[in-house]
Amino acid sequence: MRVAFVGLPLAALLLLADGHTIVWAGICRRGAIGTRRLKRLLGERSVVVLPDLSRHADALRSLRPDLLVSWFWTKKIPRAFRQVPPLGAFGVHPSLLPRHRGPDPTFWAIDSGDAETGVTAHVIEDEYDTGAILGQRRLAIDPAWNAWTLAKKLDRPSLALLRATVMAFARGAPPAPVPQDEAGATEASQPDDALLEIRWQDEAAAIVRRVRAASPWPGAFTAIGDDLLTITRARATDDVPRALVPGEACVRADGVAVVRARDRGVELLAARIEDDDGEERELGPPELAERIRMGLAP
Repeated sequence: MRVAFVGLPLAALLLLADGHTIVWAGICRRGAIGTRRLKRLLGERSVVVLPDLSRHADALRSLRPDLLVSWFWTKKIPRAFRQVPPLGAFGVHPSLLPRHRGPDPTFWAIDSGDAETGVTAHVIEDEYDTGAILGQRRLAIDPAWNAWTLAKKLDRPSLALLRATVMAFARGAPPAPVPQDEAGATEASQPDDALLEIRWQDEAAAIVRRVRAASPWPGAFTAIGDDLLTITRARATDDVPRALVPGEACVRADGVAVVRARDRGVELLAARIEDDDGEERELGPPELAERIRMGLAP
């Protein structure tokens, strides 16, 4: 199978190992791991970092690819470029489409309280993540995972699905495309500060999910006294003084800082703070407790 590839080099290297021919590779990130190795294997002229795909359609046509494959290419692929290979173009998205279409599906899978997510191989169309489904693999979400952990857990099934789908095309038996059900479509946009600022009037479980969904970056944040803290680890608890109102904090006898939410408490277990010189540093439970005490001081 003659494959044109766009995205991160790891997937292209695995397709080479499977016996496919990579006729051209567009890499989406400077310094991406595997770029040098891919250049050694394919030649400098066959690997382009941060290409403008609209300018490469004619050159790609001369290379006669059978199929275009995308893995973590984050920009739209022009129709003229997609239509060069006779078998079309597909990519793998880290969600169970049509749920969580867009650039940040791991945030929304956790924040929405989904019990599972997964990866979807889909035909690439003009609009992001809307093409017919070629295959899916599912993954249960561990309640202890944050967004970074979930993203890493999805890498293996994502690559496995990509390789299996390319192999199916190579064998002449590609998966039958299944149109997405628009009734189940949800958007997974990048969260902004209005969403990431913790609302202590929410239920504790929802606050903890948001902390997990935004961790480690960009992080959910809150003001404690004069400090702006980015909370990176938190836990819901019933061990919180009933006299507190939502948003009020205290330090328990065990030294753990806790903030009252609508229904329960939220233990603050790890955070980041920006110093006066603009550098961020990590805070553990003892440092967080001290910050709470300082914020409560008259």
